[in-house]
Amino acid sequence: MNYEDLYQALTPDEKSLKETIAALTRLQKTIVRETESGDLKYLSRDLKTIAQTAAALSATIEKLSNSVEGFDSRAYFEDGDFAAQMLDICHEQNVDVQGEFPVYKMFPYKVKIDVENQDVYLDKKRIQCMRPSSFVKTVKASQEKLQKVRFNAESYADELADTYDLALLKLNKKPGSVLYLTSLYKFLTPMGRFRREYDMQGFSYDISRLYAEYVKGNRTSKNGRTFDFGPAHNNSKGIRILDANGNEQFLATISFDVKK
Repeated sequence: MNYEDLYQALTPDEKSLKETIAALTRLQKTIVRETESGDLKYLSRDLKTIAQTAAALSATIEKLSNSVEGFDSRAYFEDGDFAAQMLDICHEQNVDVQGEFPVYKMFPYKVKIDVENQDVYLDKKRIQCMRPSSFVKTVKASQEKLQKVRFNAESYADELADTYDLALLKLNKKPGSVLYLTSLYKFLTPMGRFRREYDMQGFSYDISRLYAEYVKGNRTSKNGRTFDFGPAHNNSKGIRILDANGNEQFLATISFDVKK
């Protein structure tokens, strides 16, 4: 099953629907003029024409309705056809995607396919969409919009540095020690409600933007603290990001120099 087949079937009838409605609109205006001018001869003729056109419109609507009702949307989701086609389109359009049905990660978003209600969730936003290509287009647009949001790397590094200092104190570690980013995240979001508002995907995205500056040589916070990232030798201990070139990277640790 493929939504594109339904789309191709609906398109000609939707075109006919548009043309018929336009014809009805023109006839309606003509009838008003004939009524105002008292032209009953042509008014009678055009009333018959508009009745025939309305009947044609009704038939087109019924045909469209039958096509839509004949599409088993539940089976489309339940059998995995929607997901498989979504993944194919992601690969075609170079949209990064990880995971298995029904939950995926499209950096920095989490995507969940709700089979029961035939909905798709982009993070917490419910999107009613049966067309994989349209959904992927929405994801790409959201990613591009997110990339345009101003990011102050130095200020963000300051926030991380403050959390890093607190974590070292709590963990009884020496100043300048390396700290797993996953551990830093827990100190950054100490309560469950904080994690709901700023989940690991959001954290990973901000780290990816900070890492982009780090690669350029911008490795100092606003308050003058120098920081370093450490790669993950074991991917399970790192967080997955995409660098500025869209390449997959796994970062494990971060450290800041001693606070002056």
